[in-house]
Amino acid sequence: MISSHLVRKQRIIILILVVLIFITSIIAIGVGPSSVSIDRLIPTILGDGTFKEDFVFFSIRLPRLIIVVLAGMALALSGAILQGLTRNDLADPGIIGINSGAGVAIAVFFLFMPMEIGNFVYMIPIVAFIGAMTTVILIYLFSYQRKTGVKPVHLVLVGVGFSMAFSGLMVVLMSGAKREKVDFIANWLAGNIWGTDWPFILALFPWILILFPYAYMKSYQLNIFGMSEPVGIGLGMQVQKERVILLIVSAALAAATVSVTGGIAFIGLMAPHIARGLVGPRHQLFLPIAVLIGGWLLLIADTIGRNILPPDGIPTGIVVAIIGAPYFIYLLLRSK
Repeated sequence: MISSHLVRKQRIIILILVVLIFITSIIAIGVGPSSVSIDRLIPTILGDGTFKEDFVFFSIRLPRLIIVVLAGMALALSGAILQGLTRNDLADPGIIGINSGAGVAIAVFFLFMPMEIGNFVYMIPIVAFIGAMTTVILIYLFSYQRKTGVKPVHLVLVGVGFSMAFSGLMVVLMSGAKREKVDFIANWLAGNIWGTDWPFILALFPWILILFPYAYMKSYQLNIFGMSEPVGIGLGMQVQKERVILLIVSAALAAATVSVTGGIAFIGLMAPHIARGLVGPRHQLFLPIAVLIGGWLLLIADTIGRNILPPDGIPTGIVVAIIGAPYFIYLLLRSK
């Protein structure tokens, strides 16, 4: 039974985060070389803007903003699921190899398909999902032991190993590719958000629309995973089956996201941990907060990245890494 105090606290935090995302969105739209000033924002939305204002807002700023927020939310949820399954606060789709597996699949697709990648907008999430799922299967198989099944610590360690291996494979693929294709893959690896048009939103949104509610429905199972496997078995839960299903959900969320944002890590690490610190470990309470924190963090990182070191800025993934790496070290030291 969740106390009314915690429920009330959760709702207040959700409201605060929604307001913060709204304020940050206005700032993101109003800054940069191509921007719409705050005083012209409402007229532009209502259709009274100039041609330039309409183009900047509806074709450049708004689709990128939506992509960034949705991507941050999906990465946060993916990380929360992984942390629940592994009982490890250091788990993240970028750290344990899921993002790298999706990246290898995208790189192969981009390098060896005869047409440009922009013509395959709706195929990219599927390709990334295939790569991510292949990675999850390999991680699961290498982590599995006949007597004990899959131990969370083995899952994380094997995942880190695959992450390093796939990163090396990406370098090998890049070494024999044409210059323009190498540039794209290098930008992808750095977390340079490239899918910023409306078709990319349409390609990403169905995955989120289906998987977000499903993951929330699995909050009870994630709570049990957070205790121990014997508890789950004692309560009649099919532990291995539920673990596989939730791994697939986590991989799908991460794959769909990185297919349009590039290799961004640490959002899935930070957001769930911050949310748990605010309302406790019950997934029913902290998952909605983690999702909003993830969207807000990535929006902040993207806004900073676009406006630092003009005119090109720096990739969003690098800004996230600058913030997330010290946080990762803090968690690592704290877990000792």
